Amino acid sequence: MTAPGIGYTCMSEQSDPRWLVRDARAAEEAGFDTIVFSDHASPWLTSQGHAPYAWSVLGAVAATTERVELMTYVTCPTVRYHPAIVAQKAATVQILSEGRFVLGLGSGENLNEHVVGHGWPAVEERQDMLVEACEIISNLFDGDLLTYAGDYFRVDSHRLWDVPEHRVPLAVAISGEKSATRFSPLAEHAIAVEPDAALKAWEAAREPGQGPGRKIGQMPVSWGSDKDAAITRAHEQFRWFAGGWKVNADLPTTAGFAGATQFVRPEDVAGQIPCGNDVDAIVEAASAYFEAGFTDLALVQIGGEHQEEFLAAAASDIIPALREAAQGTDPSPS
Repeated sequence: MTAPGIGYTCMSEQSDPRWLVRDARAAEEAGFDTIVFSDHASPWLTSQGHAPYAWSVLGAVAATTERVELMTYVTCPTVRYHPAIVAQKAATVQILSEGRFVLGLGSGENLNEHVVGHGWPAVEERQDMLVEACEIISNLFDGDLLTYAGDYFRVDSHRLWDVPEHRVPLAVAISGEKSATRFSPLAEHAIAVEPDAALKAWEAAREPGQGPGRKIGQMPVSWGSDKDAAITRAHEQFRWFAGGWKVNADLPTTAGFAGATQFVRPEDVAGQIPCGNDVDAIVEAASAYFEAGFTDLALVQIGGEHQEEFLAAAASDIIPALREAAQGTDPSPS
């Protein structure tokens, strides 16, 4: 197995934009390979307390880092943004970062997309819209004049005037066999947040010449020397995760997430998320991703003001341990 990509998450829902830029620079220094950025209009829970504009942060990080890969995780290019504008933003970041950017796309969540007043489509329609968006963005990356008339989007005589030297790779979020099969031909890489994602279906749907692509996962941790405090923090800020994506995609407000998770206990969260300063616990949780066939894994450190201690531990212990564990696994996509 080739060396895994170990990533760090700049989670906009829990951090001031200045902190995100600071933390991204520190993550590069710590040795992470990739920094992924959430693109939210709202936090999941009021206790997280932030939602800066991800693309402004990306521009600042592109200008203040040198080596690390940058990636949206993920942007929804269908409701809050028109896909033609997403293509322009992505091309600009690719130029600013000198070829270090990957555009991660997904079908979105009501929490972020309802804010523009266009409603929230059912899942089948959301996926239809994402297909059209991927087509538009890919065509614009060619640099030619595009006119496009789909069921959901139109583009009228438009082109990108600043086309990056290195084409922006597309990565698309999948959650099951249907989405994996549908989006695999449209993107270079797969994104998933659970180790049981349908990676075998993704592989089977690849078109000749595409190659297998990367499979990029994400996993939360709550690092801290005080385990009880780390559990409390994870419960306060990350219990929204317990609902699963079928629920998470449709709730419209932080109040909705608070209500949906009111009976989630701290011990329930601790059972799903490594809490404390046990490197072995993080490795054990991450191994499920590597064994499933993921090539990359981005960690989320819960708590915007708790990044420094985590990044120090990542540099000295966590990243080396994850690389060693990944090299020792026998991936068998399921």
